[in-house]
Amino acid sequence: MDSERLEPRCVGRGSHLAPPNRFESIHVEPDWEQLAADDDLRAAAGRPATEYLSDTSETIVSENDSPDIPFRYSVNPYRGCAHGCAYCYARPYHEYLGFNAGLDFETKVLVKHEAPKLLRTFLSRPRWQAEPITFSGVTDCYQPAEREFRLTRQCLEVAWECRQPIGIVTKNALVVRDLDLLRALAAENLAHVNVSITSLDQELTRSMEPRTSAPAARLRALRMLAEAGVPTRVMVAPIIPGLNDQEVPAILAAAAAAGAQGAGYVLLRLPLTVKPVFFEWLERVFPDRRPRIEALIRSTRAGELYQPKFGERQRGTGEFAAQIGQLFRMFAKKHGLDRPLPQYDCTRFRPPETAQRRLF
Repeated sequence: MDSERLEPRCVGRGSHLAPPNRFESIHVEPDWEQLAADDDLRAAAGRPATEYLSDTSETIVSENDSPDIPFRYSVNPYRGCAHGCAYCYARPYHEYLGFNAGLDFETKVLVKHEAPKLLRTFLSRPRWQAEPITFSGVTDCYQPAEREFRLTRQCLEVAWECRQPIGIVTKNALVVRDLDLLRALAAENLAHVNVSITSLDQELTRSMEPRTSAPAARLRALRMLAEAGVPTRVMVAPIIPGLNDQEVPAILAAAAAAGAQGAGYVLLRLPLTVKPVFFEWLERVFPDRRPRIEALIRSTRAGELYQPKFGERQRGTGEFAAQIGQLFRMFAKKHGLDRPLPQYDCTRFRPPETAQRRLF
């Protein structure tokens, strides 16, 4: 791992690695020993800027048939995520784009500028039978890029025009910027919002999820959404054995007090290149706790660090995984978070107006 470490250490980033892309035969490594005297270069490397690159995808709605995922269709206006969560399961997707799953995932964010237009086109298809579409199936639709590009908001405007049911998963309090649209959608049973809270410890989240909203801000967002009549769920995701599993009761209590109506959880997933990124972070921040945390992770994955089998990858297996599940269910029930959110009303959908429709 040392050979992959990018020196000097990076400020405000979850990953300090540039691990090799598994699809590339050539990997470039910085030679800091030769540049040790160049203080300006080292300082700049320690504060890598976020680059926004244009994504010219011709579709915006993805479909999946995984039995572990509670939605079929999703929209992701951005690829890569400046939130920089050290555990993010989406990191390996960046390797398909020719980047690495470490720093590149956090600093090279692809922007689908045509997202609202592409969503409108998708909803115009004659064969579309309305069912919920989830925003953030892969990366967070309210990550920092959204402040500048406002693509999520524009897509929500299309959804409201069409009365298209939508779900949102986010760990950014920026979601309340769009409270006007979410309130209108929710009033017609067309919107759910899931707010992810991994820990109530701001020091931990600042390190593990460096560019996300503080836990207090996420709870405040939950409260504002609930007060506006938007059905909300808290997602304790991921639960990391030996690190934040003991926080489950407190997180659920705080979320219930803020007005959440439901709760869900996902056990830590470490597919492919997520493993070196997560363990580099763990070794850097909690070196004394790493052996125990790794042992507990393995205890929930049949001795491995990850098991991709459907039905197990989200919850794990073994005694400790079962204890986590039991703890979660017990406190979710205690705080009234064990019930489903209100059903979507898909009967309200109406196709968007197009130039061709207006001619006839």
